[in-house]
Amino acid sequence: MSLTLEPADRLRRMGFVKCGDWLLVSEKPKCTLTQYDSAQNVLYAFVSLDTVMYIGKTVQPLKRRMYGYENPGGTQSTNSKGNKLILEFLSKKQPVEVYALPDNGLLYYGGFHVNLAAGLEDSLVDVIKPVWNKVGV
Repeated sequence: MSLTLEPADRLRRMGFVKCGDWLLVSEKPKCTLTQYDSAQNVLYAFVSLDTVMYIGKTVQPLKRRMYGYENPGGTQSTNSKGNKLILEFLSKKQPVEVYALPDNGLLYYGGFHVNLAAGLEDSLVDVIKPVWNKVGV
């Protein structure tokens, strides 16, 4: 038996909670959030079949960030890439779940609030190496 946790389990142990799902609606990805929709300073992850596909952060409400993936603008390369990848998975009947870790506002350094999402994103991506975070995917 291995003592090493799988990446999705590591995120859950850290406090990430499943807060939504991506669905295919009229041939387009649509995110349904069950919680944290108005949370700001959120670290989020897209997980499919217990595999962490993407890790990102947002300072805007999570619902607004997911809307960006649903309706990417012409110059929004991250949103466009995410939309394409989510659509590809959903078209193949592969689920894409949304997990979130909102900033609880309790982390301070030298009297300054530390944005948990901004502080953790790079390290998580570096260690977990989600395939959708790679440049050129």
